[in-house]
Parts: sequence; structure tokens; C-alpha cells
Amino acid sequence: MTTIDQALDAFLGEQEKRLAERTYRNYLQVIELFRDCMNAYGHDFLSELERKRWQRAFDAGQEDAFTRLFGPEKIPDQIGQFLGWFVIRKVMAGDEFLKACGTVTKKLGKWLAANGYVDADEAADMVERGSDAGDELPKAEKLAELLYDLTRDVPRFDSDSVPDDEWIEDQLWIDRVEPGALWFDGGVGPVKIPKKASDLARPGWAVTITLAKLGGEWRIIEVGNVYP
Repeated sequence: MTTIDQALDAFLGEQEKRLAERTYRNYLQVIELFRDCMNAYGHDFLSELERKRWQRAFDAGQEDAFTRLFGPEKIPDQIGQFLGWFVIRKVMAGDEFLKACGTVTKKLGKWLAANGYVDADEAADMVERGSDAGDELPKAEKLAELLYDLTRDVPRFDSDSVPDDEWIEDQLWIDRVEPGALWFDGGVGPVKIPKKASDLARPGWAVTITLAKLGGEWRIIEVGNVYP
């Protein structure tokens, strides 16, 4: 049986032959991060019997047990967590690398299908996710930076004086976007932001954020990651 590690090594071997050195380095870094993600969190997607098998190997000291034990047919189930959470939360990266995450996902999906490891529908889903990520990940990163900049302009205030219903500390979904303003789920808004920020934002994206209503307006107190 071909393992995930063996399949990824074969994929990289083929890419190294055709890519420029700098581009290949991006491929290599993306795949290594993907391995790290799968080995850290992939067991959450296993059946009970598979998880027991993984647990025995992991407890025996095999921290890379997931990619050593299971086959590449497991890869499509891992893409959402990798692109939608791991890359955003765990990796400090520039636009070029974030775009590369999408590109490599697309190429890997096509390669897995061409080599009979996944079916056409699974490959198409990976290609679609990769295309979306290549476009959205850099925009989400930039939006997080612009929202963080707004926290520097908040006037000093006593947080204890803010009523509970005017203080929100949560991961909120963007419900609506208008030029210069956001609304979050639960009818929270408008939150005034620069137009260049609202141009990036999309309904359905999640933002880890702290909001307070000061002087009758919602202000961004703290902001973490933006998840497309």
C-alpha cells in the first residue's frame, strides 16, 4: 500500500524536475506544512478502528504516524482544515506563500487523480478549494492587518464601564459588507472600516474579534485572524 508520505514524496519528485528552484522551494514548504497539519490533526477524521491504530503508533513515539500509516485517499478530507484553519492560524507568511498554498493544492489534487489515488470528484473539489484559497488567503491576511490598524485609533476607556450587551469578544461571521462598513452575525454593526478593507471583506468569512460600543458606535478593540 502506498502511504501518504510516499505519495507526497513522489509528487514532489516530479515537481522538482519541472519547476524552477524558487518555485519548487515553495512547493516543498507547502507540502511539509501539510504533513505537519495532517500529523497533528488528521486523526480527528479517522474511524474508531483507524484511530486506535493511529493511537498505538503515536503512543509508541511515531509523531508522524498519520502520514506513515494511511494512504493518500485520506488527503482530500484534510484540505479544508489545512487551508481554512492551519495556514491562517499557525503560519506567518506573505502573499506569495499564501498563493502557493492554493496552487500546490490544485496541482496535488490533479496529480492524485492522475495516479489513481482519488476520484475525479475529490480532485475537482481540491482544485476548487485551491483556487479559492489562492485568491482569498492573501485578502484575508490583508484584511486582518487593516482591521488591526483600527485598534490603534481607539480612545482610552474603562472597559468596566461598558455594559455587557455592548461588549463582544468572540469569533463572528461577516454577515454583510457595504463600502466602509461591516455587519456581523446577530445584527452587530455597522462597524466602520476603511473602504480598502471593506473591498477585501466577504460575507461568510469569520473574524476573531473584540468589539465595544463607544459613544454609540461599534469600535474594534482587538482583532485576531480572518478565516475565509
